[in-house]
Amino acid sequence: MQRAFIVLLSTCVFLSCHSKKEIKKDPFIPVLSLIKGQIADVDTSLYSIRRIVFGDSSHNDTTYIPREEFKNAAVDFLNIPDITEPDFAGRYSESSSYDENINRAMIVYEPKDPQKEQIQREEVLINPDGESGKVSSIIINSIISSKDSLLEKKLLWQIDKSFQATIIRQKLGQPETTTTYKVIWGEDE
Repeated sequence: MQRAFIVLLSTCVFLSCHSKKEIKKDPFIPVLSLIKGQIADVDTSLYSIRRIVFGDSSHNDTTYIPREEFKNAAVDFLNIPDITEPDFAGRYSESSSYDENINRAMIVYEPKDPQKEQIQREEVLINPDGESGKVSSIIINSIISSKDSLLEKKLLWQIDKSFQATIIRQKLGQPETTTTYKVIWGEDE
């Protein structure tokens, strides 16, 4: 018995000594992973999910959507590039600050060369009170440009509550169109 314990202890020491490889820690908060986690949570919940499409006039269209369609409703968020991937290493800078007016810590990711990147800005707002610094909101601004059109997306994800997307399309020789929609599952409105 004692010999088995010594062998086990020796093995553990050997493995721990040889597993101390330097692990490269990505400093960026994995926004896309947070959103996918939220989608998985709603997917297994019993929330009542509403989608509101805001029109140019005072008319808003509200519909209830089945839980099975929630992931499809969040497609604008799921299609963002994951800037924590190795392909994006060194292409974004990180800054942080605290806003006393809204009582939130903010971590902001911005491209070092905005002309080359789709994601123009990612903001992660963290509530320093309560649940030890829980992420409260994610704001993403992206631009997709081609030779004859421009697509701008302004996305807001409020953790455990809702998400909203404003999509601005500009095609050459045509008027700009704006679509705004909000999907609510965890808040009363």
